Amino acid sequence: MSGTRSAVDRLLDDGTGRRPRADARRNVERLVAAAREATGEIGGEVTAHEIARRAGVGVGTFYRRVSTLETLLEAVLAEVLGEIVAKGDEGLADPDPWEGFCGFAASYTRLRNELCDINYALGGGIDHARAELRERIRLLVERAQGAGAMRADITWQDVAFLLVSVSTGDHTVGLQAGDQQWDRNLRIVLDGLRTPEPAPLPGAPPTDSSG
Repeated sequence: MSGTRSAVDRLLDDGTGRRPRADARRNVERLVAAAREATGEIGGEVTAHEIARRAGVGVGTFYRRVSTLETLLEAVLAEVLGEIVAKGDEGLADPDPWEGFCGFAASYTRLRNELCDINYALGGGIDHARAELRERIRLLVERAQGAGAMRADITWQDVAFLLVSVSTGDHTVGLQAGDQQWDRNLRIVLDGLRTPEPAPLPGAPPTDSSG
C-alpha cells in the first residue's frame, strides 16, 4: 500500500498510458483537494456540485474528469489509506522505536478521521485495508515494547482503541476544547503507554463555555 498511486494519478489513468494534458491534471488536482476538504466538513452529505464549487470548476468539468462522485471519493479513499500505511512504514524505519511509534500515532489520529469522513460519504466499505493497518500498528507496538520504551502489559489491540479515543469533538459537558486538544489528548495517551517520565503537555487545557 505504501506504493499506492495518488488519487490524481488513479483518476487520470485511462489505460492508454498517454500523459494527460496539463489543464486536465490541474483540474483533477483541484477536485481531489476539494473532495478531501469537503468530506471533512460535510461528510455523507457532500455532493459533486459542492466539490466542483470548491475546486473552482464547473459541474460539466467535474463529470468529464472524474465520471462520478463515487469514482472520485474511492480514489481519494485509496490515497488516504496509502498515506496511513506509508506513515506506518516511516515509523518502522525510524531508528528510535518510540519516536517512530509517536510519529505514526500523530499522523494516524488525523488521517484516520479524514478516512472515516470519506468512507462515510461512500456508505462504508474500508475492510479491504484493515489487515494492512492492523499489521502496521502491531509491528510498531511490538517494536517499541521490544526496545523497552512502551509498557509491556498492554496489547497492540489496546493501542488501536487508545489512538481512536484521541480525536474528540469541540464541546463536551459545557467545555470548549483547546486549540490543540487532540495533541494534548495524544500526549496523555502516549505518556500512559511510555515507560519513562511523562513529557510536557502541548497547548492549553479546555475552557468552561457555560458561563
